[in-house]
Amino acid sequence: MPRSIWSGAISFGLVTVPIHVVSATEDHSIRLHRVHLHDMARVRTRKVCELEDREVATSEIGKGYELSKTQVIPISDEELRDLPLPTAKAIEIVAFMPWESIDPIRIGDGYYLAPDGQVAAKPYKLLRQALGRSSRVAVARYAWSGRERLGLLRVRGEAIVLHAMRWPDEIRDPSSLLPPPVELTDEEIDGALALMDTMTRDDLDAPEFRDTYTEAVAELIDAKREHREPPAAPELAAESGQIVDLMAALTESVSKAKQTRSEGAGHADVHEMPKKRAAKKQPAKKAVAKKAVRKPKSA
Repeated sequence: MPRSIWSGAISFGLVTVPIHVVSATEDHSIRLHRVHLHDMARVRTRKVCELEDREVATSEIGKGYELSKTQVIPISDEELRDLPLPTAKAIEIVAFMPWESIDPIRIGDGYYLAPDGQVAAKPYKLLRQALGRSSRVAVARYAWSGRERLGLLRVRGEAIVLHAMRWPDEIRDPSSLLPPPVELTDEEIDGALALMDTMTRDDLDAPEFRDTYTEAVAELIDAKREHREPPAAPELAAESGQIVDLMAALTESVSKAKQTRSEGAGHADVHEMPKKRAAKKQPAKKAVAKKAVRKPKSA
């Protein structure tokens, strides 16, 4: 069973649910250490006091807030733990919202909330079923690691999941990153939709949804251990530097997506690229009127 990283309770009105918090995810990345290239010895970070110029033990290290270069206010872990906050020992639910109304950019890491003992079984199940039937999520506040945080509670199977959330002022305004104004044709938009339909999947269990970087690092380590050449990197197509023809790129992309899906297991519906639309009746009348105006000028 995963290690519990926090213990407390869910506060749901006057209902209290004692819980343990465990991580809902695992990291399978390959860890690389810093080494001295001359002799491959580990290079470690040492904690040194700037004034005494000596390495200090963990027991000598605490927290402090720097008012100025010469004045630091010490803050102990006990003082942070005893702050007069209702969220210091509880995940306090403050609102319920539709899942669709939550901007995904505000959602962070996920944690499973496990009921703490038999006394928590019934209120835990009550909250889980209420969330499931309402098709809503709970927005809560809690205090971890020296700060109060915003969280989101949702149902995943038979468990309740807590997602860390960012506060509104932690989300940057993207307006300065937007591209300059451009015009798109209906055919280009339809082409993009056709490509999306061709690439639509019902699950994330296909072979292309795997960590190829970790696999490549593992293969590199094996090759160096066995004193053989690692696999060569694939050559990327040189960029022409010319303006991309969107319709040509979309057409080729749909064709490649069809070929990839037909070769793999589990075929999906593929769609043809939209054909160029014929002129509508009303716009055609306007075009005739414009030609009549421009005819003397052309002559």
